[in-house]
Amino acid sequence: MNLLLLTPLLLALADILTIQLLLLLAHLTSNPTLEYYGRALASFTALALSALYGTLTSAFLNIFGYGGLGQWTTARCFKWMMWFFAGVWMEVSDEGHCLGNTGPAVLVGNHQTELDVLVLGHVFPRYCSVSAKKSLMYVPVLGWFMALSKTVFIERTSREKAVAAFARAAEHMHSVKQSVFIFPEGTRSYFDHPDLLPFKKGAFHLAVQAQVPLIPVVVANYSNILNVKRKTFREGTIPITILEPIETKGKTKEDVDELVELVRSRMLVELKKLTSRAREDGVALQKHEVRSTGMMNGTAKASGVDTAYNAAA
Repeated sequence: MNLLLLTPLLLALADILTIQLLLLLAHLTSNPTLEYYGRALASFTALALSALYGTLTSAFLNIFGYGGLGQWTTARCFKWMMWFFAGVWMEVSDEGHCLGNTGPAVLVGNHQTELDVLVLGHVFPRYCSVSAKKSLMYVPVLGWFMALSKTVFIERTSREKAVAAFARAAEHMHSVKQSVFIFPEGTRSYFDHPDLLPFKKGAFHLAVQAQVPLIPVVVANYSNILNVKRKTFREGTIPITILEPIETKGKTKEDVDELVELVRSRMLVELKKLTSRAREDGVALQKHEVRSTGMMNGTAKASGVDTAYNAAA
């Protein structure tokens, strides 16, 4: 029994010592690649510890009827773990106090890299979860945590199931006052300049179906903090702005395209403004350092779930 308890402690100690050794060598040799791997390992450690905490906590909260707080408390845990292990922080500007005063709602944020998981730790209001495809529910540990913490699952295998899933998700949001966070770009952009990929429409269909506000969350380009292509990962503080909510009451599926264009255009304007400030603080790469400058045309492409919804609704 003592060996079973001692082994994970020794592994954890070895992990922490490896992180510190990599960061020390990176500092002594001015080697950004060593720093990249050191902070990447630190981030993985923070994520693993937070996931373990989240699974146990969500199970406990569920017993007392507070399972909807599972992802909020787990995200907060990860926020502090990342500050401790990797030295990365995010500074949130929410002048209208939208995160605390608006709910339930669909939060939409720009998606840059794997580090965006940290965004959830800084912006998640209480009773908020991510959305996920239903198949993830059956993945050991991850699926258990998602189910226990009230993840909004979306079925995507057919048009009928897609429409039914949106209806259930909308009902769920109202019945338990649960907000949902979605990355409408659908994938990480890895941009080293302020831009957005075309938005998929699932988040907007959900907001319209539930008749709840859309809250845009804009994270400055942080390509000088984490840049996967250049293998750089530095400590620093990344700015985030919460824009005013956009109401969907009275909107229908015919209004979705207009909502997509409105939200994306507002987010892009703020992203450029925020990144300009981030460049002054050394968070984003300077203009002369940027390799890819081609801008997207703003056209939102439909995903399979969008097509299924539109065809059946």
